[in-house]
Amino acid sequence: MSTPGEYYRSLPPVSKTYGVACLMTTAAYYLGLYHPSSIALNYEDVIKRFQIWRLITNFFFLGPFSFPFAFRLIIIARYGVQLERGPFDKRTADFVWMFFFGALSLLVMAAVPFLWSRFMGVSLVFMIVYIWGREFPNATISIYGLVSLKGFYLPWAMLALDLIFGNPLMPDILGMLAGHLYYFLTVLHPLSGGKYIFKTPIWVHKLVAFWGEGTQVNAPVQRDPFAGIAFRGRSYRLNGTRSNTTEQAQANSQTQQPNSNDGVAFRGRGHRLGGQ
Repeated sequence: MSTPGEYYRSLPPVSKTYGVACLMTTAAYYLGLYHPSSIALNYEDVIKRFQIWRLITNFFFLGPFSFPFAFRLIIIARYGVQLERGPFDKRTADFVWMFFFGALSLLVMAAVPFLWSRFMGVSLVFMIVYIWGREFPNATISIYGLVSLKGFYLPWAMLALDLIFGNPLMPDILGMLAGHLYYFLTVLHPLSGGKYIFKTPIWVHKLVAFWGEGTQVNAPVQRDPFAGIAFRGRSYRLNGTRSNTTEQAQANSQTQQPNSNDGVAFRGRGHRLGGQ
């Protein structure tokens, strides 16, 4: 059996990053490092006070430590990981774009007053459930060991469970709408003969290439060769002058270029027999 460290390292990068960010956000809340109202989605603060971070931070708070919080982390660790290893295998940029598109869709929906929610992370997690159900419609799912059903019906079963437990249904419904919109634009519309115009933007490819994690098949940009290096700076010569690593690389390449006369055993001036 693998250790927790080995399990953590085996997780794909996007799901792992989002799950850890949500866990650290709730842990920081219990440590008293911030108040939830300072990261909640509030368009008045965003527009009038330029608190732009609220558009991002609200997606990382999944609630206080509780059973619903643990259940949402399990959703990320299971269904998010299966998506990233399955339909999105070697498509890290496309998977990141799925998250961005879901977040943007939810922010647009939240602009409607009766659809607004302080934290949209629950809806983003439910979007993962919906897309997983569409990608794995025939997978067999067991709910609490009592009911077995096909993966296609998993979002509706979770919606029914939230209704039974008295949890608000609006975040789940918004997540399903965002997930269906993404799945329609990327899968259903092209399959029905429509033109595939919903491509991952180039800036997402550049972001993933700069991040240096995951793999994107046929990526339009090259990965940053220095991504993932803990330290990169200028080196110093013994006489106190400093040189850039790029300059050193060019100097090394010049010194390592093969000489056209290499391999000659003797090279010197030739003299005629007459002494000239």
